[in-house]
Amino acid sequence: MRTTVSNLAGDTEHRITRAGGELRVRVLELDGYGESGHALIFGDPADGCLVRVHSRCLYGEALGSDDCDCGPELTKSLDLMQANGSGVLIYLEQEGRGLGLLAKARGYRHSQCRGTDTFASYEALGYPADARSYDAAARVLLALRLRAVDLLTNNPAKVAALTAAGLAVTAVPLYTRVRSERARDYLEAKRRRRGHWIPTDAAPWAADPEPATSTAPEQLSSLLAAPEAPLPV
Repeated sequence: MRTTVSNLAGDTEHRITRAGGELRVRVLELDGYGESGHALIFGDPADGCLVRVHSRCLYGEALGSDDCDCGPELTKSLDLMQANGSGVLIYLEQEGRGLGLLAKARGYRHSQCRGTDTFASYEALGYPADARSYDAAARVLLALRLRAVDLLTNNPAKVAALTAAGLAVTAVPLYTRVRSERARDYLEAKRRRRGHWIPTDAAPWAADPEPATSTAPEQLSSLLAAPEAPLPV
């Protein structure tokens, strides 16, 4: 028998209309799990359901910036959950890789003035390259009585954090179109510095602490402004 989520946040249950269809959603605040943010529970997710652990990005989501993949990744994740009829979106208030909007803006300024990637800029400004934690995301998934998830991500750190908490994690890559040269450079920096997998037709890295070789820069360049790749079957 498949394990389904508990009725946490049942008093918030309602329906939203999105992309011409309806989604039933419950909202759970994450403050009690050690992180600021919310879990949005769509439909009746069970073991093996789609999960997206997403850090807020004002630029990519609200401002429509083409310089990162955050907005497209969120949209694609919601599209997949809606098509599947269920899923869990864990939306973390982790702007600027956990350092906030001001640090993010300072990092952008430094990068544009010095020609460095944002990871190097953060370090030059005295910030950690990435201050995020995904422990709260793991705790809330366990509280929802989930033991196995299909994690929509290209980030091995998220896979490792949920796996370390005892969840069985299958990494599901997110295919999105690269929309600008800056976005291409950012994805390459994530690949090179943080081990992110940049989706192509090749198989993704496994859910283990040592990701396999990521997409080469020349392959990444070929994704720029190319038609969006088909979803994995």
